[in-house]
Amino acid sequence: MPGSRIKTFEGNDLRELLTFLVIYQERGVVKASKRLGVGQPAVSNTLSNLRCRFDDVLFTMPNCQPTSKSHRMAEILFPAMDCLQKAIDEVQHLRAD
Repeated sequence: MPGSRIKTFEGNDLRELLTFLVIYQERGVVKASKRLGVGQPAVSNTLSNLRCRFDDVLFTMPNCQPTSKSHRMAEILFPAMDCLQKAIDEVQHLRAD
């Protein structure tokens, strides 16, 4: 079975990683919250969780500048999320047997 080698995300929530990427693109929590359609406190809480999980501030003030670790994370996560989105798009267009 192809899925038998799938590992768990070990506490990483895809929504949190998506939030990270949107903050990275928007360079701001308020802008990211508007784009994601959630409140600013929710994005701030997610960012706080991510900072703990990845042991890095990820973005510095002023202007929400990404740290070097944040840049490296984005380089890895953007292509992965693109692949995942393409897979989801393909699955949504499958026809039932």
